[in-house]
Amino acid sequence: MTILEVDGVFNVRDVGGMPAESGRIRTGTLLRSGNLVQATAVGIAELERRVTHIVDLRDGQEVATAPSPPLSMTTTHLPLFLGSVTSFFEEDLSLGQMYRQLVEESAARIVDAIRVIAQNESTLVHCTVGKDRTGVTVALALAAVGADREAVIADYALTASQLPEERNRRIVTFLQTQHPEAQHALALATLSPAEEMRALLDEVDARWGSAAEYLLANGMAQTDLIALQKTLVEEVALPR
Repeated sequence: MTILEVDGVFNVRDVGGMPAESGRIRTGTLLRSGNLVQATAVGIAELERRVTHIVDLRDGQEVATAPSPPLSMTTTHLPLFLGSVTSFFEEDLSLGQMYRQLVEESAARIVDAIRVIAQNESTLVHCTVGKDRTGVTVALALAAVGADREAVIADYALTASQLPEERNRRIVTFLQTQHPEAQHALALATLSPAEEMRALLDEVDARWGSAAEYLLANGMAQTDLIALQKTLVEEVALPR
C-alpha cells in the first residue's frame, strides 16, 4: 500500500502492492480516503489523474452538509449506514458491533460498491474519514480476491495514524459534550485497531465460508467476482 498526497484530502492511499494468492493487488486500481470536501484545485487535478470512478459511502445528510467539489469522474452514492451516524454514538455501539451491523444490514450496498470496483480501472472509495464504512468495504473486496490477510488488516489499522490531530481533538471535545456517558465514542471516532478487522474477517469466514462467499450470498454474481479478480489482481512472474 502507498500513502498518497492529495491536497485538501486526508487518509488517502493506494492499496496496491499487497500480496495475493495468485499474485499481488494491482497498483492504481483501488484507492481509499476520507471525504473530498476540502480538496483544492491541485488535489482535484491529482484525483482526476488517478481515478475514473468514485464510490461515496456517506448518507444523504452527510453529503448535503459536506458536499464534494465538482469532479469530472463519475460518483456513485451508496450510503452504508441505515441509520444516522449520530445513532451509533447514541446507542454506544462498539466498533465490532457496528461492523457486524454493517455486514448484516448493508450487505447489498457493500456488494454494489464492490461491483463498481470490479467494473472500473481505478476506483476511489471514501466515506467521511475513510475508516469504518470504507475500511469494511475495502477489506472485504481485498479478502474476496485472496489478498494476504495480515496485509488487509494492516491497511485497515493504518487509518488511525492518518487522521488529522486537529480533527481528532475537535471531535473528541464534541463527543465528550454530547455523549458524556458513551464508552465507545472515542474508538468509533478515532481508532482502527487491527484486532477489530481480524475479528470481523474471521466472523465472515465462520458464517459464510469466505469473503467471496459472503458477496455471492448477498447478490454478487460469479461473473462479478471473476471481474473483481481480474481488476484487482495481477500475476507475478516467479523467479527462475
